[in-house]
Amino acid sequence: MTERLNSFSYDDKDAIRAAWSELTGQPVDPTFHLIPPVYSDHGVNIRLGRNVFINQGCRLDDLGGIEIGDDVMIGPGVRLITSGHPVDPAERRNGVTAAPIRIERNVWIGAGAMVLQGVTIGADSVIGAGAIVTRDVPRAVLAVGVPAQVVRSIGRDVT
Repeated sequence: MTERLNSFSYDDKDAIRAAWSELTGQPVDPTFHLIPPVYSDHGVNIRLGRNVFINQGCRLDDLGGIEIGDDVMIGPGVRLITSGHPVDPAERRNGVTAAPIRIERNVWIGAGAMVLQGVTIGADSVIGAGAIVTRDVPRAVLAVGVPAQVVRSIGRDVT
């Protein structure tokens, strides 16, 4: 399905939304905006809020589930990876681990960032370009680096 979605021009918003809806099995809000290409291993485990923007070249590996809240912006080349393998060498080839990623309202994820399984990013936070997010990020903060670390609060902490 992503191969077909990726064949559309970035300005063919209706066709992109229709293909995304088919990929995820969910209706898509008319405010959803995606610039292809995008890649996903399943698609059916992705849930989007309203006014979500996904830039080009993103990978959404959704085996564990991906929830993206309203007003989220995802920069180019972002990776949301909800699955992996056990660390123990004896188990590594025999199983898969998976846990959901939750991106709360009004989050901005910068270009080339990676978010790993089991992470929640709090509302109004920003993830810096190239960051690797391995643990939860609180609301209304800037997190940068490898692994991502909170460097400061941002804006007003509105509840």
